[in-house]
Amino acid sequence: MYNEESGAESCVRRICEVLGRLPHRSELVTVNDGSRDGTAETLNRLSADLPKLRVIHHPANRGYGAALRTGIEYAAEASFDYALFMDSDLTDDPADIPRFVEKMRDGYDVIKATRYSNGGEVSGVPVYRVMISRAGNWIARRLYRLPIADCTNGFRAVRTSLLSQMELTERTFAVIMEELYYSSFLARTFAQVPVRLTNRREEQRPTSFVYRPHVFYDYLKYPLKAFFRVRPQSAVLGGEKK
Repeated sequence: MYNEESGAESCVRRICEVLGRLPHRSELVTVNDGSRDGTAETLNRLSADLPKLRVIHHPANRGYGAALRTGIEYAAEASFDYALFMDSDLTDDPADIPRFVEKMRDGYDVIKATRYSNGGEVSGVPVYRVMISRAGNWIARRLYRLPIADCTNGFRAVRTSLLSQMELTERTFAVIMEELYYSSFLARTFAQVPVRLTNRREEQRPTSFVYRPHVFYDYLKYPLKAFFRVRPQSAVLGGEKK
């Protein structure tokens, strides 16, 4: 979370409610990424009331990628089989989490939400953003050559053992594509969960994601590397595809 004071409590309570109905051990790890509003105070108050909630504070804003890496480290140290990621603005519905759990039970390595196939949809998002996203995903999925229709979707679950082998470096949302690049070498099985994406509410701060030339480069360089089988610079991958 970064400056999500207006929606932090509703997000955390809704997710913890869903997790409380699952039969498996689970926790909600919320990374407060150097927020300058009342997000930290809200999370600290909630952590005393919600046993499922774990709060980690970054003293300064380090970016989306760093927040994910902090969450991955926690999931690995706590011996969770999977880490499921979702944004903190409730544009994704926590009610979809059990559908990811079903795929986890089936043993898939990477489970991606999809807006663009199998009944997924987008609601309330500006048309120009949807068109750019669709075009980018059309290109990315042909370069990755993976059974994933919505490569840029940040709502996903990945085996913690695989995430621990990824030396992720991106600070921005491009880490989602970097993660899928590693997965194209490390993962054996992929699954999709159709979801409905909505827009941020008016009382929330505007999204920090903007389309600029460097964004397209940051996103597309990873599917291009995967297409040409340029292996990640990581010792854990060795010399053969796993």
